[in-house]
Amino acid sequence: MLTDLPNVLTLSRIGAIPLLVLLAALRAPLPDFLAALVFTLAGITDYLDGYLARERQQLSDLGRMLDPIADKLLVGATLMALVGFGRLPEYGLYPAIVIMLREILVSGLREYLAGVRVGLPVTKLAKWKTGVQMVALGLLLLGSDGARVMGLGFLPMGWIGGTLLWLAAALTLITGWDYLTAGLRHAGVSADA
Repeated sequence: MLTDLPNVLTLSRIGAIPLLVLLAALRAPLPDFLAALVFTLAGITDYLDGYLARERQQLSDLGRMLDPIADKLLVGATLMALVGFGRLPEYGLYPAIVIMLREILVSGLREYLAGVRVGLPVTKLAKWKTGVQMVALGLLLLGSDGARVMGLGFLPMGWIGGTLLWLAAALTLITGWDYLTAGLRHAGVSADA
């Protein structure tokens, strides 16, 4: 089960994190480009592992457990690296905090609801949030220096990535609230209380 291709792809997302952080720490054009490339490839595995698991009928409890963990580790490590290495635009810390808090909230809700045997399905808006968030983080890792490696140095990657990060944070608040109210309903608590 651990060697099924979908699970290998999920584990590769976790394995990519140290390389991504190392490349981001180097703060040079080629490493910035490579950090963004590693992040993008890791993001693609997020789509592929689920697709292949369904296509090959290799759905497993291990995969269902590892997939959201790998996602949260990748996003959390990337956000911390961007903050720690001063790679966020001005005021970029605030959407990063919102995104991290939502990830912790949803993880806690999922854990609680699993204990009472209730699933918390991913909504379409949450998928959009993830897409916007992944593009934002990839662009922030790339930065202007990495963009020059691609011949795109004329684009303000920090501004574009920062703007998308704020959009992801807004979507994060909406989807986080949706998940929280769903969790509270199953806990027998009114969201208005």
